[in-house]
Amino acid sequence: MKLSDFELDVMQRFWDEGSCSASAIHKSISANKKVAYTTVKTIVDRLEEKGAIKRERLDGRSIVYAAVIKKEEISKKLLPDLVRRFFHGNTSHLITHLISNDKLNEEDITYLETFLADRKKNKDK
Repeated sequence: MKLSDFELDVMQRFWDEGSCSASAIHKSISANKKVAYTTVKTIVDRLEEKGAIKRERLDGRSIVYAAVIKKEEISKKLLPDLVRRFFHGNTSHLITHLISNDKLNEEDITYLETFLADRKKNKDK
């Protein structure tokens, strides 16, 4: 499933908030940038058509939506494309870029060291 940047922004709200209405999504997004409710509603409808979210009725008239696809599912599909487009398919260039941005704290570094050690140990088996 291919999602635009704005569709991903809307999906992020569903992943963060759970079930919510189109107006709640609009309110959340419009806090950071000016966007019409109708634009947000169009994106919500498009996401429903794509099967990314589902519609639920509350109290007879109220409609809320919830994510059907998981964030991890989308990121697994987007990351290889990102690596291909920006790093010529070289994953190590992506990792180097992420590590060299000087935003890693000690906790991040410890996590990465542990992760890599575990990965190497399991790969040797």
